[in-house]
Amino acid sequence: MSNHPVKSDLSEHLETLYTRYHRREYVHPDPLEFLYGYPEPGDREIVGMVASALAYGRVVQILKSVRTVLERMGPSPRSFVMSATQKQLQMELRDFRHRFTSGEEMASFLYAIRGVLERYGSLEACMARYFRAQEETVLGALCGFAEELAQRMGNGTTSSLLPLPQRGSACKRLHLFLRWMVRRDEVDPGGWTAFPPSALIVPMDTHMFRIGRALGLISRGRADIRAALEMTDRFRQMVPEDPLRYDFCLTRLGIRRDGDLKGFLAQCTEE
Repeated sequence: MSNHPVKSDLSEHLETLYTRYHRREYVHPDPLEFLYGYPEPGDREIVGMVASALAYGRVVQILKSVRTVLERMGPSPRSFVMSATQKQLQMELRDFRHRFTSGEEMASFLYAIRGVLERYGSLEACMARYFRAQEETVLGALCGFAEELAQRMGNGTTSSLLPLPQRGSACKRLHLFLRWMVRRDEVDPGGWTAFPPSALIVPMDTHMFRIGRALGLISRGRADIRAALEMTDRFRQMVPEDPLRYDFCLTRLGIRRDGDLKGFLAQCTEE
């Protein structure tokens, strides 16, 4: 990870951006919005897994697909998952499709979640089993958590819903899920308490990678887990207790019509 200091005025620009955009009114359209309707952590963690797993492709289709799955799960996703057999899940989702994800794959994903819940009681408890307080990030724990799910999916280790961190992928969707569940403020609803926000890793996609490169926060040439760790380390220099503080507001620049990404980057990088 990088030891280069962050420009002293960059944190000021980021803080201004945070003040402007880190508000719930700016969440839509974002699959995060589905978590707000589930006050129980046991339901919310399942909703978060579904919403983050389907967070690829066009946002309109993402929201439609997440809504479809949640409607079929009813008011308590945990109760639904714990009571449904694999065959029942397959029947309920037989006509579901989201880009590369079939209804059968979604059913396997939910059944794997059920297996984890049966053994550990919650998804949080499963991941916490692999977390070591002395570790700087959640990466090791996330590897163990993903492996627990993969072993139960029954269709090998290749899945459009479950990337494996140990393969070097940035695993943007899994880190997005963790941000939603671990951080707690006006935007991120939280619900998990076993992990400190300081251990979170930036959800790295091509958009965030370009921003990181432009701001001089990433030296790598690929949007992989090492790039995500590098950018996280630079953010940790600014906000040690909460390196993902600026994640949400940075993503708004590429989504909102009033967002001026080019202007922001120029303002941050001018001498």
